Amino acid sequence: MKYLFFPLLMTVFSCDAPIETEIQVPPTLKNVLFIISDDLATHAVGCYGNDIIRTPNIDALAASGVRFERAYANSPMCTPSRATLMTGLYPHNVGVTLLRTPLADSAYTLAEHLKSYDFSTGIFGKTHFNSGKKHGFDTLVDRHHHRDYLKKLSDIVLTDTVSHKVRPPWKPFQDSANIWLNADGATSGRPFEHSEGTFFANSAIDFIKRHQDERFLAVASFYEPHSPFNFPIEYQGKYDKATIDLPKTSQEDNRWIPAIFRGLTEEEKVGITRAYYSSVEYMDRNVGMLLTALEELGIAEETLVVFVGDHGYLLNHHGRFEKHMMWEEAVCTPLIVKGLKENISIEQPVELADIVPTITTALAVEEMSNLHGKALQPIIDDPAQTHRDAIFSVYYVDNKAMVIQDNWKYIFTSGKRDLGDGYATGFAPSSILHRLYDLENDPQERRDVAALSENAERLTQLQQLMLEKFRVTHPYAATISTTLSVDEQLSLFCEPPERRDGSR
Repeated sequence: MKYLFFPLLMTVFSCDAPIETEIQVPPTLKNVLFIISDDLATHAVGCYGNDIIRTPNIDALAASGVRFERAYANSPMCTPSRATLMTGLYPHNVGVTLLRTPLADSAYTLAEHLKSYDFSTGIFGKTHFNSGKKHGFDTLVDRHHHRDYLKKLSDIVLTDTVSHKVRPPWKPFQDSANIWLNADGATSGRPFEHSEGTFFANSAIDFIKRHQDERFLAVASFYEPHSPFNFPIEYQGKYDKATIDLPKTSQEDNRWIPAIFRGLTEEEKVGITRAYYSSVEYMDRNVGMLLTALEELGIAEETLVVFVGDHGYLLNHHGRFEKHMMWEEAVCTPLIVKGLKENISIEQPVELADIVPTITTALAVEEMSNLHGKALQPIIDDPAQTHRDAIFSVYYVDNKAMVIQDNWKYIFTSGKRDLGDGYATGFAPSSILHRLYDLENDPQERRDVAALSENAERLTQLQQLMLEKFRVTHPYAATISTTLSVDEQLSLFCEPPERRDGSR
């Protein structure tokens, strides 16, 4: 088995300039439990300030670890974000920017890397590999395993005293939004012990028990709270509608609200939010089962725990119920790391690409090469250090990219088409747009200030910064001439690589 000595002197390579830093690595960390939630927003977790929702296990994890207040997905969509979580590379670099793109055989994952250090590897739940491959995981348990499990059970009989609704088949965009977003608060029709997330949690626990005397990577990847906001019968009616206060929209939002959401009533919007909250609370209970298992097995102190969502989610923020945008609520997600320090929060913005090198550093194995992520240990040890010069995210379905620097957010879109993936507004394509938001004075992003003359220099700087990020990380950067205009260059960079190479 291969180990590095302590302290670890490492050179970090990324889009920013390489730096050499000494990182103090706790020598006791042997394993990693990587917990991923789907569509989880920071505004829907107790330790991030929501005083209505009940997330006691995630809150306790944060109290015993490091909570990152501003963790940004490198794409606000499941498949590309998860490709980044598994590789530490930006979506366009790993070649996964669209929903159905498979992760290529050539992609080098965290699981493959840790297997070379004799780790046992398992993933339980959602992968979005889209390939039928295991990508370095010895054990892979997904939905078809849960369906097989249910077939072995006797029919579940509910007594008349149990109020329940069985959720109808999930048909996004075929049904009206209030149905596929579960405004009625329908349950899965199953009790907690037989529900899908519980099955994945128990499968992960079984894996951990089998490999507790070895080094392991266990990835518990829950579908919750992704629509249709699954939760068991015990969670029906968990949240009083009177406690739900819907975010207000601004006049600027109207242009971008998808047509499918415009007919929702206030009651339906509240119902959708209640269903989402119930799904989060259910997921939190399964997180608690995993953490309890580590304690009961006596391996909690030697196991790094990373908890993250793959991106955020809008619950009437800017008039939407989905992600796929660069608004803070959509592109930010909770990130908590236990095993490095206790009960601290980091205000500095970080990226989800940073998780892979943070894990390898904590486990004292060599870092994967040429990553876009940067280990988080330096700012955990000294929050005054500068972690990144900017935050970078892309959403290729709508030919869009974002950079954030010094609390200024710049969003570019080529506007070639109306919004994609079923979220069309019905308006004509916007054509090229440059948007700028002052996150310090306008945290709710209600006013685009790109056109103000006093922001002209800043806008130009951020455009050049975005171009620099693309030029360092994009596989086709050499084919896009620097003699083209800024608009032309950014438009080409924001085309999905999958459509360009035609291979997938």
